[in-house]
Amino acid sequence: MTDKPAPPPTRRMRAEALLVRGLLSIFRRIGPVRASNLGGWLCRTVGPKLPVSRIADANLRLVMPELDAGMRRRVIRDMWDNIGRNAGEFPHLATLPHNPASGPGWDVVGEDHLRAQEARGGAAIFVSGHIGNWEMLPPAVARYGLPFSSFYRAPNNPLVDRILRDLRDQAMGQPVPLFAKGAQGAWGALAHILRGGRLGMLMDQKMNDGVAARFFGQPAMTAGAMAAMAIKLRCPVIPGYVERLGPARLRIHVHPPLDLPAGDSRVQDQMELTQMVNDWLESTIRQYPGSWLWLHRRWNVQLPEYMPKK
Repeated sequence: MTDKPAPPPTRRMRAEALLVRGLLSIFRRIGPVRASNLGGWLCRTVGPKLPVSRIADANLRLVMPELDAGMRRRVIRDMWDNIGRNAGEFPHLATLPHNPASGPGWDVVGEDHLRAQEARGGAAIFVSGHIGNWEMLPPAVARYGLPFSSFYRAPNNPLVDRILRDLRDQAMGQPVPLFAKGAQGAWGALAHILRGGRLGMLMDQKMNDGVAARFFGQPAMTAGAMAAMAIKLRCPVIPGYVERLGPARLRIHVHPPLDLPAGDSRVQDQMELTQMVNDWLESTIRQYPGSWLWLHRRWNVQLPEYMPKK
């Protein structure tokens, strides 16, 4: 039995792809700094007015109640600014220089952990979140001889998906396997790790079939595949994130591998490791709240944009 061919793209899909190509072309032509500034201005001007920003505000009221309304507005504005800058910088990731004296580019704090892993070889799991320009993390790590595969949720528009995947491959310098979210993707990722491959995971996304770890003091369904693979194979789990220093100027922070639990219960060890990663993510987000993506319904609670205003 063969898979059915994909339906042809609709007019709307073609129009969306044309718009994306046009924006990326503009961003590419004007250079990384002006592209970052333009993307940031567009998103921070329009984004806070969109209905989805009410989810961000409700999330902030839930888990950072110490922020008043003005502070929440600032975080949401900064979040949109970061999203826009990421879009503007996206077509430039392949050409941003490493360790520039000034101007656009990227550097690494903790590169000794990358060099140690490259020398050690074998399987490894890199964990991060939607912090700063998270798209820079895979190509930066790849420059140290450690290209990794990732879980991936494709856009609904296959034409836009192809555009974005081509740009990611250019930034990586090579195509890398991507695994669909869900059970089938998890089995593919496990096979990849068993072959000594490396895997990157954004651990701040809600997984309805995950485990109920705590995040900012609230229960949050969290992917359990990372901990299950790491505990089973005893492979390093290396946290890292991207700090934004300025327009198209990024700093990758790489932390030492986490100490894997070594208890008597594999299930308990997996839960402990998952919680360890959530705690690390929370502490990082609290440092840079305007750099995180607050737009998802991350917690296992009702979030009325619905909650009474304060």
